[in-house]
Amino acid sequence: MNRNEILEKVKHAMPENRFIHTLGVEEMAVKYAEMYGASPEKASIAALLHDYAKYYPDEKARQVVIHENMDPLLLKYDRALLHAPVGAYLAEQEFGITDPEILEAIRVHTTGSTSMSKLDKILFLADYTEPNRDFPGVNEARKITAESLDEGMLFALGRTIEYLASKRQPIFPDTFESFNAFAFLIKEGDVE
Repeated sequence: MNRNEILEKVKHAMPENRFIHTLGVEEMAVKYAEMYGASPEKASIAALLHDYAKYYPDEKARQVVIHENMDPLLLKYDRALLHAPVGAYLAEQEFGITDPEILEAIRVHTTGSTSMSKLDKILFLADYTEPNRDFPGVNEARKITAESLDEGMLFALGRTIEYLASKRQPIFPDTFESFNAFAFLIKEGDVE
């Protein structure tokens, strides 16, 4: 599928405001890819498909998690977490995406992981800092991310944990583990 075919299918899978968000994520993902020496094409595809499953029916998403032997812990947390791994599955099944780097970036764009590739970080941070986002700290996140992907990840993960904790929401273990991985990485001075 070319970009226009992907756009058309994605546009029909979500409300207008989510589609505008998706285009903003693509804009930032391509920008970060160019800044940090990653593939702008892969960043674009991952960004366009990152929220494809956001409005996928809950029961169907749950069935994909079970049928595809995804982490069963996902089923205990907020349904919003399902759209990332289910989205990666649908990117492969419905769009024919086979690039493991693109699929992994989609899969971890909400929780992070302890071994994130450059593309994983780019998509996560593009989603967090896209131009339509307006929340306390987003401008600081943009500034930090423009200096370092790893510092941007630590900031975004920390703020995400703080936000969920303030709402008394359960926090997926991968998010804590990701935060710790970036904290250790930065402490050791090995940052990207």
